[in-house]
Amino acid sequence: MNDAGTVAALGEPALLQGFRLAGAALYPATGAAQVKAAWSGLPDTVSAVILTPDAAKILSGEINAPTSPLTAVMP
Repeated sequence: MNDAGTVAALGEPALLQGFRLAGAALYPATGAAQVKAAWSGLPDTVSAVILTPDAAKILSGEINAPTSPLTAVMP
């Protein structure tokens, strides 16, 4: 049994495609409303999220919450 969780990639669709090859679940979203909706809709099984720079700016307040998954921002 593997309980390590899944990895998600969230943000602008054009920047996410390569992460599909690595097995990440993609959550394409543009604009504040879509990004926030995608973030709040992440399944509980997601333990790490790769964010595009724009998505990280939009979620700057949410990603540091103690209950949030681990995040990494694309350069």
